[in-house]
Amino acid sequence: MELQYTIENIDQPARAVIDIAGSGRVVALHGDMGAGKTTLVKAICALFQCGDTVSSPTFSIINQYQTSEGHPIFHIDLYRLSGDIEAAAAGVQDCIDSGEYCFIEWPERVLSLLPEDAIHVFITSLSDNLRKLKINL
Repeated sequence: MELQYTIENIDQPARAVIDIAGSGRVVALHGDMGAGKTTLVKAICALFQCGDTVSSPTFSIINQYQTSEGHPIFHIDLYRLSGDIEAAAAGVQDCIDSGEYCFIEWPERVLSLLPEDAIHVFITSLSDNLRKLKINL
């Protein structure tokens, strides 16, 4: 699946990711710095009516949000990690194995930890406000 969107209509790709992911899937978010990975996670969390402030987990590595139904959503940023050993020490594997939604930015740093059924979402910046989203199963 592939679609173009702007920040104003980000609910459309957010809904597409949720629909394709089903419940509790690992979603690997690929894209350059500033492509909109965290912005997409914010939109997804809004659809789940998370009461938490959604922000980039660049320094905390893992942020956990809660849906209105009480389910956790894990948001992971691996930009600062060098590989599987550091990711495991940070608790990334526990999140992946939790059975809950797990959105991972910079997943290429730990591809060997991702489950085979992970969904890969590629975000490309086409202009200041226009993005292309491609979902690979």
